[in-house]
Amino acid sequence: MFFRRSLLLNLYKLSDIFILIVSLLFAWFITDHTKTITLEYLLSLHIRLADEIMLLIIVFLWGAVLHSCRFYKSRRLDGHIQEWKDIVKATTIGTVVILVCGQIFSVKVFTGQFLSVFWLSSTILTISFRTILRYSLNQLRIYGRNLRFILMVGANKNSCYFVRKVQEHEEWGYRILGYVDDHKNCHGENIRLLGNLDDFSTILRSQVVDEVVIALPLDSQYERAQQIIKEAEEQGIIIRYIFQLFDTKFTTLKTGTFAGFWILTAASRPYGYGRYLLKRTMDSVVGLAFIILTFPLMLAAAFAIKLTSPGPIYFAQERVGYNKRIFRLYKFRTMVMGAEKEQEKYQILNEMDGPVFKIRNDPRITKVGRWLRKTSIDELPQLFNVIGGSMSLVGPRPLPIRDYNGFTQDWQRKRFSIKPGITCTWQISGRNDISFEDWMKLDLEYIDNWSFIGDLKILFKTIPAVIGGRGAL
Repeated sequence: MFFRRSLLLNLYKLSDIFILIVSLLFAWFITDHTKTITLEYLLSLHIRLADEIMLLIIVFLWGAVLHSCRFYKSRRLDGHIQEWKDIVKATTIGTVVILVCGQIFSVKVFTGQFLSVFWLSSTILTISFRTILRYSLNQLRIYGRNLRFILMVGANKNSCYFVRKVQEHEEWGYRILGYVDDHKNCHGENIRLLGNLDDFSTILRSQVVDEVVIALPLDSQYERAQQIIKEAEEQGIIIRYIFQLFDTKFTTLKTGTFAGFWILTAASRPYGYGRYLLKRTMDSVVGLAFIILTFPLMLAAAFAIKLTSPGPIYFAQERVGYNKRIFRLYKFRTMVMGAEKEQEKYQILNEMDGPVFKIRNDPRITKVGRWLRKTSIDELPQLFNVIGGSMSLVGPRPLPIRDYNGFTQDWQRKRFSIKPGITCTWQISGRNDISFEDWMKLDLEYIDNWSFIGDLKILFKTIPAVIGGRGAL
């Protein structure tokens, strides 16, 4: 087993070095237009010692990059897409490393065109080789080669579900030996019970066991699980544990280290750092573009406000943002001075349910303000909030502190787990024509199903919603 694993790893490493050299030669062949490159020319080349040293450095750094990207871990449980993503990431970082080496050692051949061809060829060759090898290994496992045997500890719903998933994928190369438990807690399943928990150590000594998967509930079986882990550890067997600590729908669980301790992180945030960076980049680029494009319109609005009603051009208000951080939101002023102080006076006319306050024909709104609201031009200064980082282009609308204090359900507060936005699903679904609870549900649906493409769709759908003034007060 270990010999085959070592042989396979060495095959991977040799193939990666071969692909690296082939890609370098191919990039050179494509981009070097000064000579006619023939077989006789290649054979007549005299490689200098400096070139050999440079090649060795590149090979070493390339291998280090692949190792850092976990290129040589077991891939039997990973899907094609995840492996391809890792390959693109590794070849991109490796190409950047070669670019830096070229700059340090003044290698003139490492031009932008050369590195582009190299990156493309190394990526395509690596993906092709890994895909062919993966298919070959999967076929071997289906026919009973390169197998790993699992002993299940705990016969319950979670373990039975786990076993069914494993048995659906023969290409993973895992085979279930059976279960160890004091009781069968999953009725209707075809369970092969090898013994009770006290027999665990004996079963390990008598069976070919590569991995132990523990599915015992920690709340009632912690001491037994700890003992089983100790016994498996003593015999050098891989231990896996099926987490049953939380019953979650959208929360994802990840393991890692924090301050030197192994920890389990449960997060319901819809995107990690890479996707957050993509969203933030879109906010900065598109937000700045919108500011430039709409600046004449904002200038005209500012003049109209100043000429038609006394008071400042902008309205600034403290709003509840990301994880309930308070920030100042900016809008064009659409109401008369002192309008906030008069809100309680008009509370009886409120047309929205829940803690929010909206009146279709609010007497505090100025003539220019009514037009600004109808066209949503009053929201344009929030682009500066987006550039500043307190808001996003797309996200749940930021609410005043007064409205937040009126929330009665904790599930509604999940809308504050991401940055607020200028537009969201609520804006394109009728705005003030829908109930407060449906509004909150739309926000949560957006959070749980967030995607970059989804943000683009919302931005494009916001345009006709604004032009039509649908749901605006």
